[in-house]
Amino acid sequence: MLQTINNTRNSPLPDEDNEIIAVEHLYKSFGSNKVLIDFSMLLHKEENIVVLGKSGSGKSVLIKCIIGLVKPDSGTIRVLGQNIPELSMEELDKIRVRIGFLFQSNALYDSMSVRQNLEFPLRRHSIRLRQDEVDTLVMNALEDVGLQHTIDMMPAELSGGMRKRIALARTLILKPDIILYDEPTTGLDPITAKEIIELMIRIQKKYRSASIIISHDMNCVKMASDKVLMLIEGKCYALGTMEELQRSADPKVKKFFE
Repeated sequence: MLQTINNTRNSPLPDEDNEIIAVEHLYKSFGSNKVLIDFSMLLHKEENIVVLGKSGSGKSVLIKCIIGLVKPDSGTIRVLGQNIPELSMEELDKIRVRIGFLFQSNALYDSMSVRQNLEFPLRRHSIRLRQDEVDTLVMNALEDVGLQHTIDMMPAELSGGMRKRIALARTLILKPDIILYDEPTTGLDPITAKEIIELMIRIQKKYRSASIIISHDMNCVKMASDKVLMLIEGKCYALGTMEELQRSADPKVKKFFE
């Protein structure tokens, strides 16, 4: 059922057994620019929520707050039971092992091979493994995205779609409980974008992960979402399935589907 949320109904109901991320009464401003205003949302186990909003509406700021890259002005962000704004850097590093973040730009290291890019999260989080165990994890991640043959290639040798897949493989190597996607199909042709969306769905089913997906791609919204969240005027303005939102008579919601 479509849920339109305002300031008096912007607090999710607790569901601790099924709760992966709970954002409550989040505020974030940059100077006089108020980006998030009393924003709240819930993400449950094995659920995909796609966040829609105009450019500059705060979508990327939201997921950066969730992962602890941006500190909110106030509010709580519970991720796997821990309030992110209150954590030390050491505590953040521990919880980030369980959170995958696929950057819009892919953020691959140009000076590293595919193998080295995939090994990096294991080194970064000081995960102690034998080299043969590392090799197995790297190959398994590449197998998940169908690019085993690229293991010794450099990022510059890969197409845009291949770089996106390698970035996703690097995200998957730690087998995260949560994956945050920032515009995963931006800059890709329609065929490659569809392949990336299908891959995201397969990954979610295989690892039973939960995801927040920031996207302007309506095909991505249609294919990948369990729910769609409308981020309007800094708030969680509406939440429902794509079909429910498409039937809405609210003009602020309708304009996304025109």
